[in-house]
Amino acid sequence: MSRLMHVAHGAYAPPAPARELTAVSADGARLHVEVHGPENAPPVVLAHGWTCSTAFWAAQIRDLAADHRVIAYDQRGHGRSPASATCSTEALADDLEAVLAATLAPGEKAVLVGHSMGGMTLMAASTRARFREHAAAALLCSTGSSRLVAEARVVPLRAGRLRTRITKSVLGSRAPLGPVTPVARRILKYATMGPGSSPGMVEACARIVHACPRKVRHAWSVVLEMLDLDHGVRELKVPTAVVVGTADRLTPVVHARALVAALPHCVGVTELPGLGHMTPVEAPELVTSRIRELVTTYTHAAQAEEAAAAAQAVEIKEGA
Repeated sequence: MSRLMHVAHGAYAPPAPARELTAVSADGARLHVEVHGPENAPPVVLAHGWTCSTAFWAAQIRDLAADHRVIAYDQRGHGRSPASATCSTEALADDLEAVLAATLAPGEKAVLVGHSMGGMTLMAASTRARFREHAAAALLCSTGSSRLVAEARVVPLRAGRLRTRITKSVLGSRAPLGPVTPVARRILKYATMGPGSSPGMVEACARIVHACPRKVRHAWSVVLEMLDLDHGVRELKVPTAVVVGTADRLTPVVHARALVAALPHCVGVTELPGLGHMTPVEAPELVTSRIRELVTTYTHAAQAEEAAAAAQAVEIKEGA
């Protein structure tokens, strides 16, 4: 389980949840879940990325919780979810299903949002019955479905076997990250954020990433290295929007464009000039606005359709 090192003050300090619970996954893994906002509000489910935690979504939670029920959870081994011997895309899908079962009523529709490995979680779960029961729409932020190491641009070399080999060593390193020092902030900013990121953004991300245990970081890096979820993208049939930063070195724009081409129902792509991999932190207002648009367009529409169907059923019954 991670040490909790998130910032305590400012826009990137995570707000206190209305309630907390534990979701139990298919293999018994226990997942820390937070619920923010009014219980009767339209739900949004947030899945964070590799080495992050629920604290990563602080800006989105703070804004959306005013009029949405925001559900955020720690991926296994991250934040307050204990580590597990099993790290796989199937486990990611199992965990998301467990969270949906623990927080949503039968048939209740939500907008599902995933950043980086959280987006891969949505792809991995796209064929699952519970995902299809609850997903009204999806937002994929700074993510990809395959060839992550080969396409990554963290190492400033021309694409090829040498760059891929060095990138694999860097991302899969077992070395501890240590304390958040000025040098550590510069390294993290170069690898994961755009050049214009403010010191507050960098500090918030550095504290979250450095809190992830090195064994967990390495175990999930192996999964990401071997990732192949292209089939999951083709099965992600709900309306899906895509967001990416043009300066993203971990999941470059090529991944977003491949997603857009493969998604059965893509409803828009936003390429953010000069932004890096941490789009929900680097462009919090834009990411939040995309979520709100999806809720308004698809969750509210689904509720209206359900209400109309229920009214029609009553009319038929009374007329019989």
